[in-house]
Order: sequence, then structure tokens, then C-alpha cells
Amino acid sequence: MWKNRNVWIILMGEFIAGIGLWTGIIGNLEFMQAHVPSDFAKSLILFIGLLAGVLVGPLAGKIIDSYSKKKVMIYSGFGRMLSVCFMFLAIEYQSILFMILFMIAIQLSAAFYFPALQSSIPLIVPDKDLLQMNGVHMNVSTVSRIAGTAMAGAMLVIMSLSSLYLASMVAYGILFLSTFLLDFEDKAADERKKDGKGSGSFKEIMPVLKETPIALTVLILTIVPILFIGGFNLVVINISEIQDDQTIKCLIYTIEGICFMIGAFGVKKLSNDNNMVQLMFIFVTLIAVAHLSLFFADMKIMTLISFGIFGLAVGCFFPIAATIFQTKIPKEYHGRFFSFRNMLDRVMFQVVLLGTGLFLDTIGLQMMALVFGFLSLTLITMYGLKLFRQPMKIAHQKTP
Repeated sequence: MWKNRNVWIILMGEFIAGIGLWTGIIGNLEFMQAHVPSDFAKSLILFIGLLAGVLVGPLAGKIIDSYSKKKVMIYSGFGRMLSVCFMFLAIEYQSILFMILFMIAIQLSAAFYFPALQSSIPLIVPDKDLLQMNGVHMNVSTVSRIAGTAMAGAMLVIMSLSSLYLASMVAYGILFLSTFLLDFEDKAADERKKDGKGSGSFKEIMPVLKETPIALTVLILTIVPILFIGGFNLVVINISEIQDDQTIKCLIYTIEGICFMIGAFGVKKLSNDNNMVQLMFIFVTLIAVAHLSLFFADMKIMTLISFGIFGLAVGCFFPIAATIFQTKIPKEYHGRFFSFRNMLDRVMFQVVLLGTGLFLDTIGLQMMALVFGFLSLTLITMYGLKLFRQPMKIAHQKTP
């Protein structure tokens, strides 16, 4: 796998894009803090961008399955570069409207780019290397998030906000140029181009999911880590208030990040084609247990153990989930499926974020941990029993 040039281009591109993305996010927060006094108004601005990405999801999936995935990534990368121009206008004219246009443009680009990238990975590496590739890809994304936020914080001390977005635009430009270097066969797109036909309807993904019980089960079980991740920052802030200790926030992020990377690197050694489903259920159960253990959030050591277990489990769960999707869903449906998953994740994140805020204000962190933890265990039990009662239906689907 490491001799494959495309692998290095994808990973280096992900690292550079991640740095650009997170420097831009820090810049957005800085701009809103200066010009948008209301927290509710800030959340609305973020929600508008998210909504745009969700609405364009069906079209994105259809286009990714109809045309060359490389071309989709190139065009969406160019659109992402152009979107930064709106932020330059927003800074110049101190305009919230231009910032909203930036949020919409960047989310529209992401709605095309990331499903196309996820659909390209199975075309670049063989099935036996998919799990390792997914794990390394997620680790690169995590490192770029840490590096991007750290760099943005340092740059804001010595540079203007415009310079920060210029650095972000340069990072997007490098990613855009590196995409041209990708070289892989997209046979399904070539055949459709030869026949003069596009992909089918976006709705065709529903029958495919019904015929692939394991993929549908993994899609449902993805709700479990989202219940934890969706309100992650709110939970961390609440824990620091409960323990009256500001340093606990840094420790939590450090422990969770390190354990996540250990899990994503180590999952390849634990799994194979035969035990992947069983391991997935073990790791998703550990995530639920980590959530339940936040009942003891007033104890520093228990808090760190909870986030350590969560980081390790989620670092193993996501590469396994991505590998199952890439191998069980036929390749001609990958664009539409990953767009559908992207839409579902975005909606769930917002619902969980709002729910976390509501529960923290009403029943408190410890009771919320029990509610989310038992809800997670219920989902795991229901779909575990349903799946393992019908083992013959967990068939590996191959694209003709």
C-alpha cells in the first residue's frame, strides 16, 4: 500500500486540507465573536451552512456516481478556494452577509468533495488494505485538526484575520493542485460515459441498504458515537465547571486524541475479514460504556478514563465502519451512499448538539450520561440480535 503514489497524495492532501479547514474555523469563530454578539445568532449562521450541505447531498451523490470522481474532487476543490474570497469581502466590509455566503459555499464544496474522496479510496487500494488505509486517513485528519487549531491560535497573535484566511486559501490551493496528480481507474464512470448514461436516482440507495443488512446496521450504530461526539465540547466545558478545574479540558482533549490515534493505528492488527462485525459491536459497546461512566464526571481520574476508553473505541470503530461500507455497498452506488451518510451525520450532529444543550440545562450531565448510555446500549442490543439471528444475510457484495 505504501508504494502506491495515490495513497501518499490522498494522505498529504487530507493533512493540508485539514490545516486549511481548521485555521478557517478558528477564523470564523474570531470574526463572529467580534461582530455577532448573540450565541443564538452564531448557531444560526453555522446552521445555514450545514443546511446548504444537506440540501445539495442528493445531487452530489448522483453526480459523483455519474462522472469521474477525480474531476468532482478537482471542481469542488476549486470551489472551496473561491469560497474564501467571500471571507475577504466580509472582513473588508465588516459584513455578516458575506460570511454567510462563505459558510454556504464552503459547505457546498464539502458536500461534493468528501463523498467523492471516500468513494475513491476503494479504487486506489485493494480490499485487504482498506482497513489500514481508513485508519491512517483518520489519524492524518486528527493530526491536521490539532496542527491547524494550534497554528491558527499562534497566527492570530501575530497576524491579521485576513492573513489567516490567506494561509487557508494557500492550503486549499495546494490540495487543488495535488488532486491533478491522482491516477486511478474509475471503470464505472468510464462505462457510463461510453453509454451516454448517468447514474440512477438517489432513492435507489434505499433498496441497496435493505439488501445489505450489515451496512444498514453499521449506519444505525454510527448514532452511538455521534451521541458522544455531537455535544463533546459542551460536555467538556460542563465537566470543567463541575470539577472547578480549567486544566481538565486540556487533559481530556489530549487523552482522547492520543487514544484515538492508538486505536486507529492498532485496529488493523486486531481485525480480519472474519471478525470485523464482532469487533465493531465490541467497540461500539465500549463507547456506550464510556458514556455511562460519565455519571462519575465529578471524579477527575474517572473522567480521564471515560474519555480514554471513548477515544480508543471510536478510533477502532470508524475505520471498521468505513471498511464495511466500502466493501459491502456495490461500488456503483458509493457516491450516493456516502452523500446520504454525510447528510445523515450532519443532521444527527445538530440534533445531538441541541439535545445535549437542553439536557445539560435541565437534568444535568450525570443524568444525561445515563440517558444517552442506555439509549446506545438499547440500539446495540436491538440491532445485534437482529443481525446475528440472520447470519446468512451478511453476504459480501461484489460489483460485477
